[in-house]
Amino acid sequence: MKKTVCVLFGGKSAEYSISLRSCASVLRNIDRELYDIITIGITDKGTWYLYDGNIENIENDTWHEGDLKRVCIDHNAVEPYILVLDGDSHYKIKADVFFPVLHGTNGEDGRLQGLFDMAGVKYVGVGTLCSAVGMDKEYAKIVFAHAGINQADWVTVRSYDDIDEKIGEIEGKLPYPVFVKPANAGSSYGIGKAHNREELISAIENATKYDSKVLVEELLTGHEVECAVLGNSGNVIASTVGEVVADEEFYTFDSKYSSTSKSQLHIPALISESAIENVRTQAVKAFEALSGRGLSRVDFFVDGENVRINEINTLPGFTSISMYPKLFDYCGIGYKELLTRLVELAFE
Repeated sequence: MKKTVCVLFGGKSAEYSISLRSCASVLRNIDRELYDIITIGITDKGTWYLYDGNIENIENDTWHEGDLKRVCIDHNAVEPYILVLDGDSHYKIKADVFFPVLHGTNGEDGRLQGLFDMAGVKYVGVGTLCSAVGMDKEYAKIVFAHAGINQADWVTVRSYDDIDEKIGEIEGKLPYPVFVKPANAGSSYGIGKAHNREELISAIENATKYDSKVLVEELLTGHEVECAVLGNSGNVIASTVGEVVADEEFYTFDSKYSSTSKSQLHIPALISESAIENVRTQAVKAFEALSGRGLSRVDFFVDGENVRINEINTLPGFTSISMYPKLFDYCGIGYKELLTRLVELAFE
């Protein structure tokens, strides 16, 4: 008897559009001989709907048009169901495992995972703690520092801080240029590079559009590389290491996702074999430090043999051009097999 996988996409997040692309790729590649598929779409306003239309309508964001039935998860850990609200009545659908394909806020930050945990359902990917800590770049840095993982130095700026005092702290601790990042945002939203005080103030103001907490980081030089990890605690494997050479000064949102981007992808990365093995080791170490399970993509800067972690992405992109599936495809684990492994890891 087939198991039923419920794929969730969309969500109230700045990364809503990326989720649509990721979900379309997942739905096209998941093994339907092994699994029956239910699909739940979440609008950018946060409303949940049962969706059984064409995959193309997900990609072009017309999936929510028409007469759709609202759904929610029945919080009954003994026998969890999806409740489908059909007018004045409702009915139940059983799902064996949930596959969230949501990125950023409300999908990758522990909130959805906490909902799953309360409902007592199985789900693909890392748990509530790893999601929440991994999403918050400041707290991830604190954990990585405790685990002895080399990384960039930083200063945290909060919305209530005295900006003049913070600028003084930053300039006393970090040389220009510096990178400025929202603490809780993905897909390179709100990231800026500042070469002087004027640019720093502007970059902080821009980053606060995405989060009330901002990180100002030491500039890391060298190759910006990525490593995919797969498995549950104690049995985690790392892919080879990939590198994107951005077509802009640094890897922006448009560099990642624009169809006109001229960014170049190199698998394996253009670094030494010893540096590749070091990155792979550190990727698993970072994943384990956050109690990861299922999957993550861990990003690093490599300068010669010096490896420093940049960040962890606990629900990386699954689009046709995303690094996570491409890295494992290079290692001989194709997209369909990768999805099957992730679902089976959730059952573990």
